[in-house]
Formats: sequence, structure tokens, C-alpha cells
Amino acid sequence: MKICVVGLGYIGLPTASLLATKGHTVTGVDISPEVVETINRGDIHIVEPDLDILVKSAVQSGHLHAAGEPDEADIYIISVPTPIGAGQEPDLSHVEQATGAILPHVRKGNLVILESTSPVGTTEEVVAQTLRNGGHDVGSGVYVAYCPERVLPGKILTELIDNDRIVGGVDDASTAKAEAFYRTFVRGSIFATDSRTAEMVKLTENAYRDVNIAFANELSILCDRDGIDVWELIRLANRHPRVDILSPGPGVGGHCIAVDPWFIVAGAPEEARLIRTAREVNDAKPEWVVDKVIRTAAGMEHPRIACLGLTYKADVGDLRESPALAIVRKLQQRHVGEILICEPNLPQGGEFELVGLEAAISRADIVVVLVDHTPFRRLKASDLAGKTVIDTRGMQFG
Repeated sequence: MKICVVGLGYIGLPTASLLATKGHTVTGVDISPEVVETINRGDIHIVEPDLDILVKSAVQSGHLHAAGEPDEADIYIISVPTPIGAGQEPDLSHVEQATGAILPHVRKGNLVILESTSPVGTTEEVVAQTLRNGGHDVGSGVYVAYCPERVLPGKILTELIDNDRIVGGVDDASTAKAEAFYRTFVRGSIFATDSRTAEMVKLTENAYRDVNIAFANELSILCDRDGIDVWELIRLANRHPRVDILSPGPGVGGHCIAVDPWFIVAGAPEEARLIRTAREVNDAKPEWVVDKVIRTAAGMEHPRIACLGLTYKADVGDLRESPALAIVRKLQQRHVGEILICEPNLPQGGEFELVGLEAAISRADIVVVLVDHTPFRRLKASDLAGKTVIDTRGMQFG
């Protein structure tokens, strides 16, 4: 088949490359000329294990080509960003623009799939309605469905194939058409529903995790006030057969959990009280960490503060919505002291000057653990002797 994937980011590029290696002719579309040029060279602009090999193979085979504009295809997959804007309102402009871009090329019999995380109703009210306004008969002439990604950075290529998928069309015919397509390359189970339910499933999965993380983060604040080791507390509480508390951290990052719950809140601001509160707890945690560092440094004449980690989770180079990144920026803005930044998963030449782990530790008066990268987990208590340690990840250095 001819497939057009609109948006070549963390989901779109792996999806396009995977489909190309299955023998389909894939056009990957991105508004960035630099991204288009990079991919057509067989290179990648994002960090994901083994993606470089897959892209190079797909491009060299002639099955994957990047372009700045869509082309005619049998299947269109929209995988563009859906950020939150002012007032934590969903910004659907990228979805609107992508649908408008494919509209002149869509023909009878085509399948249009939205994979971007979206508020409930987006598939029907934005994608399908745009196609209807363009003269298409959705459900018999053109088919429209929603299928959210459920992948973990660092394991995207595996999970695109192995994870279960939720497929929801705007009508039964669209659901069946999309389900048949995903069965051609997904090994996991495929569950069919309607588009609104599929949209809400994606948001619910991440809101569930966000609420549970907020509980752990709130516990960490309470325990710090009372001089209790929160990780010991959670370890003991989790001995209860029906209790499973997650680990706290410096906040919540990533492209999903830190954003998606706001889509629910925006759609039902009066009803989504717990989900809103959880988001507020997690969004406030980086500021709490900054205040703790400031209080710790207040008694030092020229404090040197080693910040270990910038990315949003361990052992990846992804900075999206990273609480660690927000904390480091705030510490620099407030001139707390000399900030030494160690991030083994990013190259030099970015926003910050990076230092090695050994240099950061040796020079620091205060060590702030923001991300539990593997090199940091190897640190021992003796390595940190004489330092004041603020551990947001519960490393429990031996």
C-alpha cells in the first residue's frame, strides 16, 4: 500500500520506518526542512535505540521518502504534536493543519488514522468533520479512526509491534477498516471500540498514572516535613497485600503523563477535580525541590551545587516536560550558587555546559539527584562523603 505519515517525531518516524520495512511505500511528512533532509540522507533527528538502522534500511530500499507536503496514499496516519497552551488548554492546531494538508489528496476508499493524543471528540469533530467539509462521505467513501500509541521511549520499535492496541472508528465501517490495517503488523491484541472511547482510554491510562504519582509525591513532601524516610515508608506500606504505592520524584515529565490529564480537565473542569489536583501536585513538585535546595544552600558562602540529570526519566536523552530541566533552569535563574550539571545521555553544545560525574561530585558542596541514570546508581556513600545530598529519586546509596 501507499501510506502517508504526517509528523516525523518520536512516534511518526518509527511508525513510518516500520511500515516501510514491511514493503509499503511510505511518504513521511514534516514541516521542518531540516528533518526532511536528515531522513532522506538515512539519518535520524531523535534518539531511539536501533531507529537509525531501521531508517537507513527503509530509505536505502526506496520504500521511505520524507517530504514537506503530503501526497496521494491509501492510508494517512496523523502523528503530530498536541501540546497544551495557555491556561492548560489543548492546542489542536497541528491536527487541524495536518488534516487540512491531506484534504486535497484524500480519495474514496482511503483510511485516515489519528494517532496523536487528543481530547475526546477530536477524531470526529476535527478530522472527520474537516473531511466532510471537503466533500467526503465519511464511513462509506472515506474511513476515519483513532488509534493511540502506547509506547515507551527506549523501546518504541518493539512496543509498536508487541503492545496491544485500541482502535476506534467514527463509525463501524471505519473501525473495521482500521482494525484490519493494524492486524497486518501488530502482534499484540487489537481491541475495537468507537473513536471517543479510544481517545478517553489513552487519556485515562496516563491520568491514572499521574494520580498515583501525585500521591507518592505528596507523601514525600509530608515525610520531609516530619523527618521520615519516604522510601522506607513506601516499602513498608507496600507490604500490605492490597497496597502498591509508586515512587516519588522531582515531578512528572515526558510527552504523555505531564500533558494528557489536562485534556480531561479542559473538557470537564467542574467534574475532573481529582485529576486536576493530581496535576497541580505534580506540577508544583519541581518548585518544592528548588526551595529545598535554596534553603540548604543558604548557610554556605559560595555554594557549588551538582545537579545529576536533566532528562525526564532514566537512561534516555529525552527532555520533553522534564522536571529536572525545569529545576536546573530555576536554580540558575535564582543565582543560588555555582551550578554543575551532569547529564550522560546528552552531548555537549546544548543549552548547558555539562561536566562529568566525577568532576561534578568532587567540586560540589550539595549534590542534587534529579534522575536515576545508571551511572548515578553506581555511586556509593563513600563517593558522597562530606557532601549534602538531596535525593529526589530514592537512590539509597550503599
